[in-house]
Amino acid sequence: MKKLIILFLTLLIFTLLAYPYRGAFSEPSADPRFPKEIAESPLPKLLDFGRGKCIPCKAMAPILKELSEEYKDRVIVRVIEIDRETGLTTANRIRLIPTQIFFDAKNQEVYRHEGFMYKEAIKKVFDKMGVK
Repeated sequence: MKKLIILFLTLLIFTLLAYPYRGAFSEPSADPRFPKEIAESPLPKLLDFGRGKCIPCKAMAPILKELSEEYKDRVIVRVIEIDRETGLTTANRIRLIPTQIFFDAKNQEVYRHEGFMYKEAIKKVFDKMGVK
């Protein structure tokens, strides 16, 4: 009986501690490679998988922000924190960070790059994808 009470209290405490964090993660979509809010978008996508503490990831952050603004309404640029979005990280087979994955408007992967990627190199991929 004592073990049952301890188990119940442990589960209760875990549930209470974990509940506030459920909103920090993207809702799953029908396609496990994308966050729900962008899965059905008809726009091409660039997903950048990284971690806030990673030096190359930090260096890419302002580049991705600039590209997000420059290509607004033409390409979705999204940074994925691998520690928070483990399902997306697994579904996209991320091996190292940062990793950039480019998807066309039909959600087909067209290019993948591992490591730091310069702004001009990203723009060249967008050009090859037909993004103007």
